[in-house]
Amino acid sequence: MKLSIITPSFNQLKYLRETASSILTQTGLFELEWIVIDGGSTDGSQMLLDNLRDEPRVRWISEKDAGQSDAINKGLAMATGDIVGWLNSDDLYAPGALAHVASAFADNPQARWAVGRYQIIDDAGRSIRPRIVRYKEKQLRRYTYRALLRENFIPQPAVFWRREFGREVGPLDLSLHYTMDYDLWLRMGWQHDPLFIDHELARFRVHASSKTGVINRKQFDEGYQVATRYAGDDRAVLRAHRFSVEKIVWAYRLLRLIGR
Repeated sequence: MKLSIITPSFNQLKYLRETASSILTQTGLFELEWIVIDGGSTDGSQMLLDNLRDEPRVRWISEKDAGQSDAINKGLAMATGDIVGWLNSDDLYAPGALAHVASAFADNPQARWAVGRYQIIDDAGRSIRPRIVRYKEKQLRRYTYRALLRENFIPQPAVFWRREFGREVGPLDLSLHYTMDYDLWLRMGWQHDPLFIDHELARFRVHASSKTGVINRKQFDEGYQVATRYAGDDRAVLRAHRFSVEKIVWAYRLLRLIGR
């Protein structure tokens, strides 16, 4: 089985070396392809990638793009693996993550996509916000599509899917700035429930310069608009989603006030 990991990056040298290590040190019964789509970085990222030119598992390009979703779509179009996923250039895979992914798909040939457990880490790699992690894990364990319409509880870096299934549901929506992943999950979930992998797969980094580092209402309002695409006439789901937006926004405001 071959796994293709896509990493979009732009001026992320500060984190990219650690991200690369978390991918390239993965071992198991799988073949690895790491595709980096760099947006024309000027911080030395290209030198780091060029130093990997003799690493046969690595492919990379550097050119201007139309943003994160465009970069990911480019990488997905280049991918040749049976299973694909994307890991942003400031996030990490947990040790053994890809072996768990390969095993899960091999043992469950009917599975079209899968999601595992994760951690949230800060700029220095320390685990933070455990209550949010536990809450999302609880939601994953009792997944329903209707619950996903009410709120996005799926951790993006811990998601993987069969490449042909991804091509069936289509690429990321370039019009979405924050919630292109949520839109993809809803398209995937409309067709198949995800397989839950009961292992920690990824570490999602929150820092001041990341999209999610500064919580703002725009990203949650965008998520609500995405949910309206798929909820149909289910007004109760949309009311629940709107309530969830308020709950999450105020929860994050409280976390900032107490310095978490």
